Amino acid sequence: MQSGNVLACGGQGRSALLRQRAFKPIAGTTSRTSAMVVKAQPAALGALPEPLMVRAARGEKVDRAPCWMMRQAGRYQKTYRELAKRHPSFRERSETTELIVEISLQPWNSFKPDGVILFSDILTPLPGIGVEFEIDDNKGPIIDTPIRTLEQVKQLHAMDFSKTEFVGRALTQLRSEVNNQAAVVGFVGSPWTLATYLIEGGSTSLYKTIKTMCYSAPEVLDALLSKLADAMAAYIKYQIQSGAQCVQIFDSWGGQLPPREWDKWSGPYLRRIIASVKAEYPTVPLTLYANGSGGLLERLAATGADVIGLDWTTDMADARRRIDSNVSLQGNVDPAILFASQDAIEEAVRDCLKKGGGQRHILNLGHGVLVGTPEEGVAHMFDLSKRLTHAELALH
Repeated sequence: MQSGNVLACGGQGRSALLRQRAFKPIAGTTSRTSAMVVKAQPAALGALPEPLMVRAARGEKVDRAPCWMMRQAGRYQKTYRELAKRHPSFRERSETTELIVEISLQPWNSFKPDGVILFSDILTPLPGIGVEFEIDDNKGPIIDTPIRTLEQVKQLHAMDFSKTEFVGRALTQLRSEVNNQAAVVGFVGSPWTLATYLIEGGSTSLYKTIKTMCYSAPEVLDALLSKLADAMAAYIKYQIQSGAQCVQIFDSWGGQLPPREWDKWSGPYLRRIIASVKAEYPTVPLTLYANGSGGLLERLAATGADVIGLDWTTDMADARRRIDSNVSLQGNVDPAILFASQDAIEEAVRDCLKKGGGQRHILNLGHGVLVGTPEEGVAHMFDLSKRLTHAELALH
């Protein structure tokens, strides 16, 4: 891919320059946030080798596949459950800098994954564009005034980063804490996925209202998706400037669209985001993940993303054949296997790694870590990822 070629030709000096640029505070942040970003930048950052995950995502030669897990921090960990008892509000946990950092580092302290993902939520940036929401422990996200009209869309504004200062500060602290021993990973929701919550008013299993709008009010839907695309592009840049070294876009509900509808209502807005980010940060890897996307792989790869995340229902070898060799793959061990024996986990991990092809592969689950997953299962998968080098896998 073009972005990978830019990196390959850039050399260490160019990479260091781009990393320094990534920490330059963005326009519109408060002085407090800007000062935090500058203060937390390690003095010798440019001299440190880039994390394994960043290099693998870009297609550089690596000795083994890096490994991290979606929903890496959460209720399967005893340390998280204990913290949640002291701070029962999810909004408090995900919008307080100190708690975000502590929770994000819990898996790092326990397992030393190759990627440390920000503890947050895809709805977190919504107040920044003028949408308030609540999260109910049983019902999930709740938006009291769903967006259904063009007038409502017009009331949304460009990202106000004073509403997400805690994200910027947390990423900067994580970058300093992890110190390039792993990649700091940011994330956003795709326009289509965010729009499902905004239009439906919360979680849904049918997507009836938004799918109906594709035909009954296409101009409203296009206006909303366009606003969200521009806001998420700005939010990704904000995360990069705050310290994120990779960013994942979750098109979580993209797989609910028929391919021809995905081509109209998800793909164009994803390409808009990726093109905007790549214009400023061509060497920062962007990963695109869509649950239930086996029928969309070629379309996902055509968005310009550096890495395509696979769910566990797609065979890794099939994905390798279907996706351009210049695109990296992420995934895709069935998260349920972590409840099984160590032998079963090793068999699944070996199968995934071998089919991953030896390079341009980031080992991950095909979905988030499931609630109740034994921590020893998670630990074993991470241990395997460090032991099973590309050379070892080639011999067996």
